[in-house]
Amino acid sequence: MNRAIALIIGFLLALPSHAQTLAGAVEQAWSRHPQAAAIVAREAEARARAEVAAGITPGPASMSLSNLNDRLNHNRGKQEWEVELAAPLWLPGQKAARQTEAESAVGEVAARRAFLRLQIAGEVREAWWAVAGARNARDLAARRSATARALEADVVRRFKAGDLARVDANLAQNERLAAEAELLEAEVVLRQAEQAYRGFTGDAAPAAIAAENAPAFGDRKDDHPQLVALAAVAQLAHARLKVAQETRRDAPELALRMVRDRDVFGEPHTNTVGVKLTIPFSSGARLRQESAAARAEVYQADAELALARQKIELDAERARLEFDIALRQFAMAEERRALTADNLRLAEKSFSLGESDLTALLRARGNAFEAEVFSNRQQVARAAAQSRLKQALGVLP
Repeated sequence: MNRAIALIIGFLLALPSHAQTLAGAVEQAWSRHPQAAAIVAREAEARARAEVAAGITPGPASMSLSNLNDRLNHNRGKQEWEVELAAPLWLPGQKAARQTEAESAVGEVAARRAFLRLQIAGEVREAWWAVAGARNARDLAARRSATARALEADVVRRFKAGDLARVDANLAQNERLAAEAELLEAEVVLRQAEQAYRGFTGDAAPAAIAAENAPAFGDRKDDHPQLVALAAVAQLAHARLKVAQETRRDAPELALRMVRDRDVFGEPHTNTVGVKLTIPFSSGARLRQESAAARAEVYQADAELALARQKIELDAERARLEFDIALRQFAMAEERRALTADNLRLAEKSFSLGESDLTALLRARGNAFEAEVFSNRQQVARAAAQSRLKQALGVLP
């Protein structure tokens, strides 16, 4: 018995987990995104670059081995072996510039990771509320179809009993056909929205789609992930410019030479040790080329940062305005729905008593349905506008 329970629990734990919250959906989309996998490799690259910049030398040491003898001509036993151990050297100021560049690269990758996560969150938020809106539309269309079928059955019954004319039966049938067509269209839209959501997260949308918490409107988003990422790019560009300015020539090389030789057979070998310093000449054209390229990156990064700061402010203002409008529209939609629902109750009572015709009832029913559709759409629009505001402010779910 205990073994069976353990097997059942293990099977349930092995089932794929479904994201029931927006934050969970973003996490699933992040785990599937191709650029998220590339970020891990970029982080490893940045850490390796920092290790290189912290090294004693700018590059790895090298060893060379050479041999010289006279076997091909005189063959008198002349023999010479030479071993050379060489290592590049840092130029003055270059090591500090490389370390600053490496630290900037690590920070840039981390900032890019946060910004990519925010971008993925924006895509998931849109897919999340698209599913919510499509579900509301489908549910309302299903209710309208069921009501239309019930109305058609009642009208046909009264037509057969002689209480209503044939034109009323035709109107009821037409209303039922229109409602069923609208239901089919709503089903298609819902399936498309759910497929788009599955494409982002790899999983089906949850049964209950909840709204996010309201953002704090007074918060300044100087730490917006996009601004942080662009600031990190600008900092990295400045660091690369400093490296280009400090790298005035190729790295000099210091070598330790050890030579063991003899002139003829029978003579003892002699050992000599020497030091060699190689200093490459500076190239003005090359330095100007690298500095100009690095300076161009600096100018571009600074300009993009300034433009993004202005755009984020404008996007936040627009998102706040759209959220305020969505709140007012939802309040008016709720008031309109209450009025049309009351009119529908009166029209149904009047029709059942024979005081009004079917056309008046269908008109009241259509107005009530339209008002309910608009109210539900505005309810989703209000929640979606709240999510877009948080997205504009750079707040993750």
